[in-house]
Amino acid sequence: MRKVYLDYSATTPLDPRVLKAMQPYFTEKFGNTMSLHTLGLEAADALEKSRETVASFMKAQNEEVIFNCSATESINFVLKGIAFANREKGKHIITSSIEHHAVLETCRWLKTQGFEITYLPVDKYGFVNLVQLDNAIRDDTILVSIMHANNEIGTIEPIEEIGRICSDHEIYFHTDAVQSFGKLSIDVNKMNIDLLSLSAHKFYGPKGVGATFIRKGTKIEPLLHGGGHEFNLRSSTVNVPGIVGLAKAVELRKMEMKTEAKRLTELRDYLIKNVLKIENSHLNGDPKIRLPNNANFWFSFIEGEALVVELSSHGVYGSTGSACSSSTLEPSHVLTAIGLKHEEAHGSLRLSLGKDNSKADIDYTLKVLPNVIKRLRKISPFKGK
Repeated sequence: MRKVYLDYSATTPLDPRVLKAMQPYFTEKFGNTMSLHTLGLEAADALEKSRETVASFMKAQNEEVIFNCSATESINFVLKGIAFANREKGKHIITSSIEHHAVLETCRWLKTQGFEITYLPVDKYGFVNLVQLDNAIRDDTILVSIMHANNEIGTIEPIEEIGRICSDHEIYFHTDAVQSFGKLSIDVNKMNIDLLSLSAHKFYGPKGVGATFIRKGTKIEPLLHGGGHEFNLRSSTVNVPGIVGLAKAVELRKMEMKTEAKRLTELRDYLIKNVLKIENSHLNGDPKIRLPNNANFWFSFIEGEALVVELSSHGVYGSTGSACSSSTLEPSHVLTAIGLKHEEAHGSLRLSLGKDNSKADIDYTLKVLPNVIKRLRKISPFKGK
């Protein structure tokens, strides 16, 4: 049976070239970056070269890149760190209704600490309204956090315009770039971004390592206190192998991203065009202004979890939405935010492509999917075909 992995938005396989770059730092180059001997200096040099690579990708300064263990840590660090460092100025934070749970749950916790959160609605494609954003800003607003691209429906937000509004109001702007980093070009200066979160495992790097961009001069409190690592902003023994792997993955994305994006966009559009030929099928998100690898659908009269399980039994691996919260029985907050009813949201399927996918993979998926849907509809408790 053919195996087709179409869940690259959940995680990606480690690129063999990344693994090769990491391996020496597990064994012979195992030094602690804080040690003064040769092994320590060697590790510290690898750390700083990695920092330069990551900073260069997004046109940042080297010292504006802080390494950590995940995007979830990064987001918690940014939202809590900005909130507590700037609470004398104000306690109002703005975000959107379709953010990742790492943002939404952190905001929910901050509300228990006395902060006020405004959740911006989105339109049927998942776009934030810029006028509504501008109108939501108050004298006590200290931070706006809007994701670059949505992890479920792939919609790419107008980040540069959002950043400009925040800059005009002298408010910090953070973007969750977990899904976009390595797929889209990012210039933190042109896009008016003050803080950015990313994770290596979303672009063929290792799990357990991420990074935060923090613009120089930003007033922020650290989340972790200890030995003063990462410019006193993230104390903890540095994960040199992971950081080297992250940097290598960034280096490879910089070389291959544009060509890969073009190829994936063509495959994505081919997939969408043919899936929509299935009766009672619908596309979620904007048809064009979306991540090059993302296709998200909902199908009438079926249940998404059953669809994912059935596809898996045929060797096609997709998801119903965010892998970080797919175990919940609640409908996707993203899909309900764009106007889907609960039963419609429960019939969703996300297929996210990656560098190892071929047209043959998509053709196999298009062969399997209609038959699976037909079979599930026959046993569906919903009225319909």
